[in-house]
Amino acid sequence: MNAEQYVSWSEIDSLVNTLHDIISKSSRNFSSIATLSRGGLVPSRLLADHLGIKKITVDDKTISSDTLVVDDIFDTGKTFENILSRIDDSSKLIYATLFARRGKKYPSQLIYGKETDGEGYVVFPWDKLEFERNQK
Repeated sequence: MNAEQYVSWSEIDSLVNTLHDIISKSSRNFSSIATLSRGGLVPSRLLADHLGIKKITVDDKTISSDTLVVDDIFDTGKTFENILSRIDDSSKLIYATLFARRGKKYPSQLIYGKETDGEGYVVFPWDKLEFERNQK
């Protein structure tokens, strides 16, 4: 069994700063951030503040190619594939995550703050109670 990887708020701040630095060095300007309602809400808000982006959309059926997509983790790739099918020009997609699952094949559109330590569940501060409740 793989041990869980608990993430602190301090580490979240560091990873958001890393993503901000990567995005700021690119030539892309984004009009908004798109995310999914579960894991991506908090990182989207934090990254929006760093980038000066005022508009965050949640669970949109279609996503403009001038929108930065933000999630907490790239894991199985299912969420990425779901997002890919919603974007109007997938060649322009930038998919930013705090973590990327170590050992997975990453799409070229992915930028991430850090790889996971292993295969264990990554427990973010905003899903800690849900994770612990599901362990009972």
